[in-house]
Amino acid sequence: MHFVISHDPAARFRFASLQSPAGQLLRAQYNVTVDSVVLIEDGRAYTESDAALRIAARLSAPWSWLTIARILPAALRNIAYRFIARHRYRWFGKQEVCWLPTADLAARFLN
Repeated sequence: MHFVISHDPAARFRFASLQSPAGQLLRAQYNVTVDSVVLIEDGRAYTESDAALRIAARLSAPWSWLTIARILPAALRNIAYRFIARHRYRWFGKQEVCWLPTADLAARFLN
């Protein structure tokens, strides 16, 4: 989430915690069972590598270049996605404190 917010200055994406009332409603509506990144786009839910690559496609370069990975089979992409997800804090660090929500940041979250 922090990465997307930081690399989405046009504020195209909106967010909801999977545990929040909005997140639970969307999970039920779209029959989402994973505890991972979920992208709702054009009435469809995308998860794991499909969601990550669709998000990357809407970010600026060089992140949009990652969409080339769509040529790989989804099963292989999802193995790579889960591996990166498991190790992301070790490689990229973990934010120790939450961002203070400005009005602009708060507007990007679903209630």
